[in-house]
Parts: sequence; C-alpha cells; structure tokens
Amino acid sequence: MTAASTSAPRAFAVWWKELERWMIPTSLLLRLPLLPEWQRVRVGVVVRQVRERVRVKPETEYKMAGVKWYGEGVFHRETVRGDAMSANYVTPLVPRALIYNRLFAWKASFAVVPTDLADCYVSNEFPQFIPDSAQVVPEYLYLFITREATIRAVNAASTGSSAVSRNRFKEEEFLNFEISLPPLAQQEAIVTRWRDAQNLVEQAQSDLFVASHGLDAVLHEATDFHSLETPMLTLHWSNLEQWDVKSARAAAFRLANPGFLPLSKYAEEATEMVKPWEEPEKEWPVYGVNNKEGVFFSHRQKGDEFNAPYKRIRKNCFFHNPTRSSVGSLGIVPEVPEDAITSPEYQVWRMRPGSEWEPDFVAALVRTTWFVKLVQVHRVGAVKQRLYVENLLAMPMPTVSQAMRQDAAEQRVAALLKLDDARRAGRIANAEVEALILGTKKVSEL
Repeated sequence: MTAASTSAPRAFAVWWKELERWMIPTSLLLRLPLLPEWQRVRVGVVVRQVRERVRVKPETEYKMAGVKWYGEGVFHRETVRGDAMSANYVTPLVPRALIYNRLFAWKASFAVVPTDLADCYVSNEFPQFIPDSAQVVPEYLYLFITREATIRAVNAASTGSSAVSRNRFKEEEFLNFEISLPPLAQQEAIVTRWRDAQNLVEQAQSDLFVASHGLDAVLHEATDFHSLETPMLTLHWSNLEQWDVKSARAAAFRLANPGFLPLSKYAEEATEMVKPWEEPEKEWPVYGVNNKEGVFFSHRQKGDEFNAPYKRIRKNCFFHNPTRSSVGSLGIVPEVPEDAITSPEYQVWRMRPGSEWEPDFVAALVRTTWFVKLVQVHRVGAVKQRLYVENLLAMPMPTVSQAMRQDAAEQRVAALLKLDDARRAGRIANAEVEALILGTKKVSEL
C-alpha cells in the first residue's frame, strides 16, 4: 500500500492480497494530517472493552437502555422482568464509557454513557469501551467517531445481509479504526467548545417548554383529573366503548369534565400517501419527530431505496410517533419542502379549515404535561400501546379563550426565535469543532 504523503491522500493503491473484502481501508478513509504534538493511534490502544456480564434472574426487573440515532445519547428504553427476556446475560452500563449500537452504528448511534443511567443494562448489541483517561477524553472520542467522514467509514466496515437493519459494526472493526489525538489539554478545549454550544441549544429548548408552562397551569386548574388518579372506578356499561381499564379511565375522565369537547371539533386526519419509488432517482427529504425537538429533518433518501409508501407532510400539519407520544413525541411541521415526507408509522393530522384554534397555539398545547397526560390515557393496545389519530381526536378538550391562545402562541414564537439563534451558533461551533479535529484550525485560534 502506498500513499503520496502522510496527510489524507487524494489517491492511493492497495494490493488485492491486503483486502479482506472490497472496500477502501478505514486507515486511509480516516487518515488526517497531524499537527505538532498530535499522534495517530488505533482506537484499541486507547480504550478497553467492557466484558462484565450479569446472568439474568427470572424475577428481577432490569432497566434496559438504548442508544439513539445521530449521536443523540443513551436513554432508558423499558423495564423488563428477566423471565420476559430472551437473553441469558445483560451488561451493566458503565458511566463515561463510549457505547454504540452494533446494528445502527451507520446511523451514528454512538454516545458517552451518562452517570444518571448507571443503574441500566444493555444487551450484547451495545458494546461499551472505557477510554484510557491518560490518553483520550471520552467526548473527544465521541466527536471523532460521529464525524460524517467517520460514519461513512463505519458504514463501509459494517457487514450483514441488509443495508437497512442488519449491518452490524463489529467491535474489532471499531478497535482497528485510527484516530488523530491531540494532547489532552487540546482535547478538553475542543470538547468544551462543543459542550458550550450544546448547552446553549439545550437551554433554548428548555425555554420552549417553559413557554407552555402558563398554559399548562391553566389547563390543570380547569380539569378534573380525579378519575385518572383514583385506584377504583365505578361506571355504567353504557358509558364504555370497550371493556378494558384504559377505556374505563378515558370514559371516566370524559364524564368528569362534561363541558369538554373532542379534539375532532378543531382537528382532522391529514393522511396523504406518497410512493417514492415511482421517482427512483429523486432524493426525498424525510422528517422525524421526538420529544426533544418536535418535528425535525432526518435525512434524504433516494426513491429506489423505499419499500413502502410514506406520508406527505406540509407546514402547520402535526404528526406524532404512536408508540412514543406518551413521552411527548409530537410536533408541528415547520417550513418544509413541497416533497417532504415522513414514516408511514407516524400519525399525521391538522387543524380543520376555519378552526378557531390556531396552529401556533396547538403547537404549544401538545408540549404541555396536561396534553401528554391525556395521551397516556387514550392509547390503545394490550402490549405495545399506541395513539392513533382516531384516539387522539377523541381526547376531550376544554374551552380556551382567544386571549389565552394568543398569549401561548406568542410565547412559543419568541422561544422559537431564541432557539433558532442558538442552533445557528451551534452550527458555527460544530464547524469549528470539525476543523479542530481535522487539524485545519488550531485550538489557539479559538
């Protein structure tokens, strides 16, 4: 193998005998120019893989964690009894370890384990690595591995039968990646620059939730929640649509608040299906939704990579994740391209033409704890509960004055402007961090 220089080459040659499979070696994909005092090392030299496992006990409950896509962190996914698990062993989370999802590493599913999830466990699909604190800062390793160029190398190194869901990024591939390491002090400075920008965005996102607090308090004051909190209910058969506890609580809530009207008075379903494969070369903008950002741009995908119809979304529509709406995974669609789409699993709805409820007000409403509490009661399903549009539209809503609606909408708009400023600053900071890792900008220039 030859290269013109030690910096990232524009061209290179590799002997066939050096290849295990036909792909560009990651050592070349990731090679960066080295600044003075920097070193190039294999990841395996600066980390130690976590090997500890715990045998699953049938009657013990285990808090199982997952790792979100696009570097968005570790989360508590569910709590499961041992006798409901297929695995015989689980691994405790190790604070400050780097963790990734082997199945979705190509989706940048990497994170540093936070200390507040130390009581959680993961399956063997989530390997963890403890960085050597004398050589590397965990967050610097995270920033390097979630760079766009590194994720392309991860994708190239992943193996499996399906590019969508079975591409496993094996531990040995990760350990063989080369990383450019500045001195620890410079790593800390790079991480601090990144963390400051993250904190700015997170604070602005918190302010967006705070904008709904006044509305939330008014709604709670106007609502009788006794039926949702009492351990026992008494209802007449005629008030039940079906015989289960969830339906009973929903019916009791409706009867306890007789002045409330169903959300269907103001909103309606907005399902419009699209078949992206009919334009195979077109790159479609795909959007997602979560409880942190609401609706967000996810990725672009060529038409020939779709195998199911997707749903069209338009500005001021709403959509939610039916399985995670109970934790606030709902949002309003911002300004999006004409061809914007989202997963067929998501539930899309909009305000009725001429509705007195404005989209900006409803966008604040769906972010209240009051609204999420109602969502939790109106989900359906015995095992994995979901909130379909028809269930959402049946949720009873109180009368809200025009002045209250306007105030909530204005506070939300002001918070969004602050969030846009924070995100703009965050993009500048991320570009700086990328340049620092690439070595095209020096820490001393910060």
